[in-house]
Amino acid sequence: MTDSELLARISELVNEEHALENQGSHTDDDRARLDQLQVALDQCWDLLRQRRARREFGENPDDAQARPTDVVEKYKQ
Repeated sequence: MTDSELLARISELVNEEHALENQGSHTDDDRARLDQLQVALDQCWDLLRQRRARREFGENPDDAQARPTDVVEKYKQ
């Protein structure tokens, strides 16, 4: 996935997240989907940062891989 594809995916996820957040009351399914969206966003941002760092240090950005949920969710904000 290229940087532009990642940014497009991030935009899609953010739009879905905002639509869910703005609908008012939430079902259990809505809350579960919001949790999934937050995890997916964390993974996408992490992958984008990896790609940019690899490029900055002369490495191949395509070698970056999405990290597992349990890894990205332990990062401090």
